[in-house]
Amino acid sequence: MYIVEGNIGTGKSTFLKLVAQHLPHISVILEPRHHWQSDDGESLLGNFYQDPHRWAYTMETLAMICRVREHVAEQQHLAPNRIMERSIYSGHYCFAQNDFDNGFMTPVEWFAYNQWFNFLVPNKCKPPLGFIYLKTDPEVSYERIKKRNRGSETGISLDYLKQIDACHNKFLIEKDGILPSLKNVPVLTLACNTEFETDQQTLSKHLQLLTSFLQETQLAKALSSQVITSF
Repeated sequence: MYIVEGNIGTGKSTFLKLVAQHLPHISVILEPRHHWQSDDGESLLGNFYQDPHRWAYTMETLAMICRVREHVAEQQHLAPNRIMERSIYSGHYCFAQNDFDNGFMTPVEWFAYNQWFNFLVPNKCKPPLGFIYLKTDPEVSYERIKKRNRGSETGISLDYLKQIDACHNKFLIEKDGILPSLKNVPVLTLACNTEFETDQQTLSKHLQLLTSFLQETQLAKALSSQVITSF
């Protein structure tokens, strides 16, 4: 199992749909956005962007529970060529951490959130074979968000995107302050300022890099297992 990560507006869903189209041997699992909406149509995500102090803890706790459930289900599959959109890890190290840093969660809420994270994640979730990081400048992400004009995203500011970008860099590039089990997980970083959906050359390059990344990480995993077995 692999995980695609990146800021809001980097093109994660678009990228995965193109992967499914051009590399049909790879299974893609898109982020289930319907989880963030109640039965009567109220958007929890929209509520968060409008009033983060009120909704941050509720939003991040629900997101963590849903993503742990999805992660546990996906790791049961034996076929390695499966790519999920977003994860429990970016939920914690990027979005929830940023909420707390901005004062959107109280210290008591952050303590409660971490109690759940520290219980559920190390005990239930195995690290992925790799992360695919779609790296986009916050300014580019901001313009894409305005262009797609989703109702739940009207409250997103450029400053917020800059904060989330910094959190992703700390998590995936610097690997600072993350679980020890994630330190050695390989990361493929794809530069995504270019509109790869309409730029065939850029898309082809990304797909080639992805294919090589999957092959190399799976070979390394197989060799590692052989070494362990030999003892």
